[in-house]
Amino acid sequence: MHAPADLAFETTLLVRDTCLCLHTHRAARALARRFDVALKPAGITSGQFSLLMSLNRPKPPNLGSVAALLVTDRTTLTANLKPLERRGLVDTAPDLTDRRARLLRLTPAGRAVLAEAVPIWRHLHAAIETALSDPNRLRSELNLLSRSDGVAG
Repeated sequence: MHAPADLAFETTLLVRDTCLCLHTHRAARALARRFDVALKPAGITSGQFSLLMSLNRPKPPNLGSVAALLVTDRTTLTANLKPLERRGLVDTAPDLTDRRARLLRLTPAGRAVLAEAVPIWRHLHAAIETALSDPNRLRSELNLLSRSDGVAG
């Protein structure tokens, strides 16, 4: 076992002030809280909004493609789907072309919740974008970071 390193408080300040991971987590939590509060009248959280919206496709997606889009693992996605299934917002069914895969589909009730939530999302999203100096650049750079090949390391 290595002896514990003597970390200077200056290192803590450096991380606090410069760590991209810390700043991204803080911003993500703050944004999620704002959207959670705004979406409460629609009866969903920001995470549920993203999940339901990811299912709004011409053809039902499989679990793997939704997990990839949301950058989450299948186990977490399955856990997040359960309350939406219990509420009748999402249906799952086996893929007839691949019995091992599950297809995910918005129900009419799920579409109704999204229809209620989208105007709320649009309003808050526009307000947040107005407060940013360059939302398109921020989005582009966040997309770069969310791709596994975007940053070496």
